[in-house]
Amino acid sequence: MTASAQAAKVDFKKELDAYQAKRGQFRVLDVPAMQFLMIDGHGDPNTAPEYAAALEALYPLAYKLKFASKRELGRDYVVMPLEGLWWADDMNSFTAGRDKSQWDWTMMIMVPDWIDAAMFAAARDQVAAKDGPARLDEVRLETLTEGQCVQTLHVGSYDDEAPLLEQMHTRFIPDNSLRMTGKHHEIYLGDPRKVAPEKLRTILRQPVAAM
Repeated sequence: MTASAQAAKVDFKKELDAYQAKRGQFRVLDVPAMQFLMIDGHGDPNTAPEYAAALEALYPLAYKLKFASKRELGRDYVVMPLEGLWWADDMNSFTAGRDKSQWDWTMMIMVPDWIDAAMFAAARDQVAAKDGPARLDEVRLETLTEGQCVQTLHVGSYDDEAPLLEQMHTRFIPDNSLRMTGKHHEIYLGDPRKVAPEKLRTILRQPVAAM
């Protein structure tokens, strides 16, 4: 690969302000509308079979689209990290008790806005023909618009997020005359298969609106 070709690869984690966060700092920002591969589910991500099946469907499709974009459009990019929207009938389950069996979720991977419905359909057909993940047909291409949000960086195990979320939800947000509106959003910058739990980096985001 030539130097010019390498330079052409876009890493949206570095290009977009929405993927910037610092440990120990809550920040209010406007998140632009972005396009994602999405798949829904329910239950503890550590034990629910449908969660593992969701990832088995998302990743091959994300990489197939990346290679199609490079081959067909001459536009290369770094596959984005896994993200999740999380919610429950009782939102206290995120900060008190952490009863993950009660959680609903949408797992997502962001894709550039030049990926259209036709490219998505073609890539899904190619993945189905080769690998055929069980939940592939449940993956959709959808735009998410969050608007004004509060976010920060959590470093450590996912199970240690509760105190930081408690501070965000009950102190920073109301203290800044804001209220929570959308779903709790996490962006996983570290791979738990390769990174020690205490070194995992996760952006925690909460959509908000003025009181």
